[in-house]
Amino acid sequence: MKAWAAKNKVELCFTPSYASWANSIEAHFGPLRQFTLANSRHPNHTVQTRALHAYLRWRNQKARHPDVLDAQRRERARIRSEKAIRWGGRPTTTAA
Repeated sequence: MKAWAAKNKVELCFTPSYASWANSIEAHFGPLRQFTLANSRHPNHTVQTRALHAYLRWRNQKARHPDVLDAQRRERARIRSEKAIRWGGRPTTTAA
């Protein structure tokens, strides 16, 4: 992996496992769950996979669609509130 990254001029940036709010890909998983898995009753994995692929095709075609942006904002806010993260990027401290 490191050799590939160096060859392709990619900088690897590792984030701690407890800092999902710092990983920008996390904002995409919430909408993915919301649009394809929430309240779904897929009869098998093949049908579920097709639904996921259909969402990803739609999502890539409409990357700036207001529904997608809104879902991403909600997911980022949910993650921040779970971790008690303020907008400055630091967890809030509780007074003892």
